[in-house]
Amino acid sequence: MELKNEGTQEPSYKLVRIIFLSVIAALGGFLFGFDSGVINGTVDALQHSFDSDAVGTGFNVASMLLGCAVGAFFAGNLADKFGRKPVMMVTAAVFIVSAYGSGMSGSSAEFVFYRVLGGLAVGAASVLTPAYISEIAPASIRGRLATLQQMMIVLGLFIAFLSNYLIANAAGGTAINELWLGYSAWRWMFWMEIIPASLFFAGLIFIPESPRYLVAAGRETQANSVLSSMAHNFDFSDKVAEIKKTLRLDSKPGLRDLVSNATGKLHPIVWVGIGLAVLQQFTGINVVFYYGATLWQAAGFTEADALLVNVISGTVNVGFTVVAIMLIDKIGRKPLLLVGSLGQAVMLGIMAVLFATAPIGESGNLQSAGNNGIYALIAANAYIAFFAVSWGPVMWVMLGEMFPNQIRGAALAVCGLMQWGANFMITMSFPVLLASIGLGLSYGIYAAFGLIAYLFVKKLVNETRGRSLEEMTNE
Repeated sequence: MELKNEGTQEPSYKLVRIIFLSVIAALGGFLFGFDSGVINGTVDALQHSFDSDAVGTGFNVASMLLGCAVGAFFAGNLADKFGRKPVMMVTAAVFIVSAYGSGMSGSSAEFVFYRVLGGLAVGAASVLTPAYISEIAPASIRGRLATLQQMMIVLGLFIAFLSNYLIANAAGGTAINELWLGYSAWRWMFWMEIIPASLFFAGLIFIPESPRYLVAAGRETQANSVLSSMAHNFDFSDKVAEIKKTLRLDSKPGLRDLVSNATGKLHPIVWVGIGLAVLQQFTGINVVFYYGATLWQAAGFTEADALLVNVISGTVNVGFTVVAIMLIDKIGRKPLLLVGSLGQAVMLGIMAVLFATAPIGESGNLQSAGNNGIYALIAANAYIAFFAVSWGPVMWVMLGEMFPNQIRGAALAVCGLMQWGANFMITMSFPVLLASIGLGLSYGIYAAFGLIAYLFVKKLVNETRGRSLEEMTNE
């Protein structure tokens, strides 16, 4: 549906319908963001409720990411086998169960179980949403539509931060206090997720299966019907035939397709995808999102002020993701990644210097000298802005569109596994780094990875703007 068919006019797309389908799919991204961000305001309350030490607290936060890695890995393969839509519907149901169970947990072990379960859903959503949107979107607007995934992720983060802030305020300023029906505020923070998860499940009922999956499954008539439903009076038989040519008809897509028959090694494009997935995490973005409240308290802010800072950061994230949506199909993916890499490295470097030179108070927290606390806050939000306009949305867009049709599901599975594995490493290690080498050196490490990300993109990443999935498949 993205190329002009030979001998025919360009199809006139029903953009309202395409946007509607993309938004429904992108609700998975919203839950991805909400589930990732809700933990932010509950860290201290969880530590108190479950009597956890630094390592235990880190695992309570990072446990979800183990599920994410597994969910991302298996979702791509399951989607190749059963279809994108049914796997997304199961994902929505798992979100609901996880949100309820996390809030009801009475022990650390029970909490970790439900967070891992939620992680399975987050991981699945992280690969299925960009894949589905890329497979239904016209090439001319595919970047903007695929960026809806990141927009929904940051909206989910923002709503989680705002919800946590409002709930904590209603409970007297801290998440450990009782709120409604005798339950602690932190429990209600998790239960809020049930609402968007239910909307996601209901919305999925109204979307069709991905046409590219239907072709791979041998259901070409249905694929033509789905494509035709997105355009005015246009026959997509030629497009279906073109998609078919990019697939191995003797076998369904699977992990074995990632290995080149000629070399016996992983296809180079898969290594590039893995590099993008891992480097997005190694610049430390989720340290800010998962440990924002803890970080700002360590920098001298009160718990209430730290939760408010999270809301500000969430607003910046949303605003600059909108900028990314406006730019991604105009200037391309690669330029945004290059600018974002350098911008993140510089801002992280500034934060590293500010945190490294701050004196330690009697409470063990950093004591900002003069306006250094404000400078650190500005640098952190500038860092978030650079991430939001580049690596946040662009990495997911590129993973959804850069792989050939035959290996897309499997490649996304591997890249998703590596992305969430890197996320787990960064999240689990931060409390240990904070306790051992401090905020300054920790952020210096993340800044170095920003420079590595710049060199990686400069040398190895190719532009995908304005090209159909089949054009890239035929290279």
